[in-house]
Parts: sequence; C-alpha cells; structure tokens
Amino acid sequence: MITKTVDNVQVAIADLKDGMTCMVGGFGLCGIPENIIGEMVRRNVQNLTCISNNAGVDDFGLGLLLKQKQIKTMIASYVGENAEFERQMLSGEMEVILTPQGTLAEKCRAAQHGFPAVFVKAGYGTEAAEGKETREFDGKHYVLELAFKADFSFVKAWKGDTAGNLIFKGTARNFNAPMAGAGKITVAEVEELVPAGELDPNQIHIPGIFVQRIFQGEKYEKRIEQRTVRPKN
Repeated sequence: MITKTVDNVQVAIADLKDGMTCMVGGFGLCGIPENIIGEMVRRNVQNLTCISNNAGVDDFGLGLLLKQKQIKTMIASYVGENAEFERQMLSGEMEVILTPQGTLAEKCRAAQHGFPAVFVKAGYGTEAAEGKETREFDGKHYVLELAFKADFSFVKAWKGDTAGNLIFKGTARNFNAPMAGAGKITVAEVEELVPAGELDPNQIHIPGIFVQRIFQGEKYEKRIEQRTVRPKN
C-alpha cells in the first residue's frame, strides 16, 4: 500500500532552499500550516516568494517570516493585519503583488488542474490588466491570468491518512484545497493522521494523488485575528 507519511516537519521540508516559491494555505490565521512555518523560521531560508491569502500578523503565521526578512516577494489578497508587512512594502524591502481574492484562488486552481492560464473578470480596465491579454466573451471583458508556478504547496488539514487523503474543517478549506497539488511538491500537515482506509471516502476533500508528503503536526495555537465577543449583559 502506498504511504506518503514522513516522520516529522524537518523531513517534510528538508529540500526547501533559498529562493524557492511556496504556496501557503489558510484563510487569515485559520488553517495555516503552523508547524511548517515554524520550521521555515527555524531554518531561516531566505529570498522566498510566498503565495498566500494573507501575510499573517506581526508575531504569528507568515508574519514570523517577515520579521526575519525571509520573504523577498509576497503574493497575497489581504494584508491589513500586519504592520511589519506594511513597513517592508512601503520601504521597498519586499516586492508585493496584490491579487484579487477570487483571482488568487483561480490561479491556484489552474495550477492544480494543469491549466496554464485562466480568464477572469476582475481587474479589466485597471492597472492590474496592463500588459496582459484581454478578450471578450458574450459581451463581457476578461483578463488572461497565468497559473501560479510554485516549488512547494504547504497545506494544513484537520484529518489525513497515510495515502495523503485530506479532510479540512470549516474556513480552513478555502485556500488549502485549491493549493493542494498546485505546487511541484505538496506537503500536508494534519492534526490527526490515520491509516489509509479509515476516512469516509464521501468526506474526503482532497484525494491523496495531489499530496506527496504528509505528517502529523503538534502544538497548534489556532489564534484568532480579531476576536469579537458580545458584551456581557
């Protein structure tokens, strides 16, 4: 039986090198691969291009990489919670490519399914479309966006099995799912790792064919970006 399990995060990303491009799953701080990010920080890999919905916060998530100036280029759709990100962007220390959220997801999905590019409506008639091919379909204008090219996809799932099948929980599914299989190598960290055959096939969100390595993570903080609670009566 095929097994894609590796012993730990150190083995899982041992071949990550300076200058590589990485997709990093999660939505806000929900469903981010905390163990992988921690190992990237520990190893201090440099000049990375990161593709992610957001850049974390100052002291958590991708914000930890920003703190050590490990990210050369950040491709993201939402960056409003990170003061260090703002500082590096405005100072020119880091290249930033802001991408509409739907476009970001579709560029991941195109790479996942082997499509070289995808036409999207967002950005037509703006600076975002400058230098790009545009076409009209049924009276509506679209911009041709190239699929992402990444060395690694780092995703985090709630449950997974040794064959690489993954189940996400709630909002964590948003960007983890389209990023799985979109990079040359997909590494999945999971909260619970079970033997192949134990997951209900009808509940699997990503089949193991999209995953090359899987390991069980540990010590998840699962922080909340903006905690909002109802005042006590």
